[in-house]
Amino acid sequence: MDLHIGVLALQGGFAKHAAMLNKMGVSTRFIKNPSTLKQCAGLIIPGGESTTLSLLMSRYGFYPAVRAFARENPVMGTCAGAILLGKNAGDPRVRELKLMDITSQRNAYGRQTESFVASIDTPFTSNRTPLRAIFIRAPQLQVESGNVRILAEFEQMPVIVQQRNMLALTFHPELSDDPRIHRYFMNKMVQANH
Repeated sequence: MDLHIGVLALQGGFAKHAAMLNKMGVSTRFIKNPSTLKQCAGLIIPGGESTTLSLLMSRYGFYPAVRAFARENPVMGTCAGAILLGKNAGDPRVRELKLMDITSQRNAYGRQTESFVASIDTPFTSNRTPLRAIFIRAPQLQVESGNVRILAEFEQMPVIVQQRNMLALTFHPELSDDPRIHRYFMNKMVQANH
């Protein structure tokens, strides 16, 4: 079955997500218009600038379309995408999708110069080697209900969480050469849904 994954292509690291999926043999579509979502079996909301992404999603009518899409299809959000999936970013300039029971603190580890790489365990994957996680102006997430499963932590803070068919990450898996996060999204969420 040929499943297309949409990558929201308004701003941020969308090209790297598509490159990772393409390397895995997965077809991708850059999503610049809400109507093209119906051609996809899953959606990735990339990292970038959450205030800008929020503004562009509002301008182009993405909020109702993404909410409707997420009722039936898996969605993964990384960094800014994770912020948008949640309920409260603590910033009036950010309009959240309110799809996950999480809140976030933007730039919790500091600015661009405080970016860092950490090793995290991924017990939810078959690969037990620590994952090299790249944090760039990363948020911190707070889980607000028992509906959210914490898949991985760094310094006792959740960095990968899942709620039903939604996956939120505070780091950038698309910037490493390790496909296991994208593979988990494809195998355990997208293909399991079709």
